[in-house]
Amino acid sequence: MPSLKDLKNRIGSVKSTQKITSAMKMVAAAKLRKAQEQAIASRPYSENMQKIVTNLSKKISSNAPYLITGNPNKNKIQLLVVFSADRGLCGGFNSSITRLVKSEITSANKNGFQTKLLLVGRKAADALRRDFGDKFLEVITGKSANPKFSDSNLISKKILDYFFDEQFGTCKIIFNKFISAITQEVTIQSIIPISVDDKDDSLSETNYVYEYEPNEEEILEDILIRNITTQLFGAQIESTASELAARMTAMDNATRNAGDLIDRLTLQYNRTRQAFITKELIEIISGAEAL
Repeated sequence: MPSLKDLKNRIGSVKSTQKITSAMKMVAAAKLRKAQEQAIASRPYSENMQKIVTNLSKKISSNAPYLITGNPNKNKIQLLVVFSADRGLCGGFNSSITRLVKSEITSANKNGFQTKLLLVGRKAADALRRDFGDKFLEVITGKSANPKFSDSNLISKKILDYFFDEQFGTCKIIFNKFISAITQEVTIQSIIPISVDDKDDSLSETNYVYEYEPNEEEILEDILIRNITTQLFGAQIESTASELAARMTAMDNATRNAGDLIDRLTLQYNRTRQAFITKELIEIISGAEAL
């Protein structure tokens, strides 16, 4: 049986932890609102950019750029751009990402494809380094807390440099998409070649009339590069909002669990204290009777 001092120290330790988790929950909740608004506001721009690129790609009958079709010379090598957090204490946010990456690599290997990784965020890199460290092209950290378009532009340039250097033929991004404060959806999206869902009427050119100045061919490359940067920025924003939501939920659960543990320890402390008092009373009474 633990002593009263041990129980008291443990209660104090759990209370200190509870204060930390409660503070982290409040900080995440305060940041989440802004991140959520940013994620929702960025979606129309990202979606419409994708529509423009889809429309343009349908007008290019021959000699389509590799950014549209992928590099046929390296079509057996794919690049996965993985967005994760730099910090932990956010529930299953990072583990769900690494599970999908491992599944994608395993599936690619079975089909005769090679995989290379560009990791944005420390946690996915730490989790994947042991088994897949030889596949790392680069690890970028310090970008998850405050996503900026300039950061996405930097990542886009790195991807394009690797692509034109024929390091890979196709590219996908993997990130957590923000659904709600309690739900985040792991998403994989192709950016090279561009991802087109033929079943999605919203991408059909019959719904829109586009006019390009000076013409499609002259603006195509710039639009394709801007689309890659835009999709990366959208993924980065979604990932940040998802991380904050996951951390808020995880810290809320941790705070509640700490409260339950404190209640159980307090009950055990009171029972132990009562047992000690009862034992001492019995000893006093026994001593008095002996006299």
